[in-house]
Amino acid sequence: MTSKFHWPLDFPSRWTFLSMRLVIGIGFIAHGLAKWTRGPEKFALLLQQVGVPFPLPIAWLSTLLEVFGGAALVVGALVTLVSVPLIISMVVAIITVQGRYGFSSVNTIGLAPSGPIFGPPGYEINLLYIAGLLALAVSEPTALSVDSLVDHRTD
Repeated sequence: MTSKFHWPLDFPSRWTFLSMRLVIGIGFIAHGLAKWTRGPEKFALLLQQVGVPFPLPIAWLSTLLEVFGGAALVVGALVTLVSVPLIISMVVAIITVQGRYGFSSVNTIGLAPSGPIFGPPGYEINLLYIAGLLALAVSEPTALSVDSLVDHRTD
C-alpha cells in the first residue's frame, strides 16, 4: 500500500481544498436545512410555480441531497460521487429559477430609507458551487477527509 501524498508538493493543495470542501459542504447543509425547517412542501410550491414536474418529490430529493450531500462533503466522504448530483442540482436551479435573473447574486432593485432593496438572486453563486465541486471531484482526497483515509491507490 503506497500513499498518494507527496510531501511537501501536495501539502498546500490538500489543505487549500480542505477549506473549499468545508465551505461548500456547509453551504449545502445550510440551504438544505432551510428547506427542511420551512418544510419541503413550501419549496415544492416554488418548484410548481416555475414548472418543475413532480414538485413535491423533487423538493424532498433536493432537500435531502443538500443536507446529506453537504454532510458528506464536510467529512470528505465520497466527494467525487456526491459532487455529481450536487452539480446537476445547481444546473437545474440555474435553468429553472436563477437563470432568468441574470448573473449577479446581489441584484439591487431599489433603495429605501432602511437601506438597499434586493431582488431575486442570479446564477453567480450556482456557478461558484459548480466550479468548486468540479475542482473537488477531480482532485486527490483533501486533508482531514474520510476519502484520504481509504485512498489506497498506488503511484
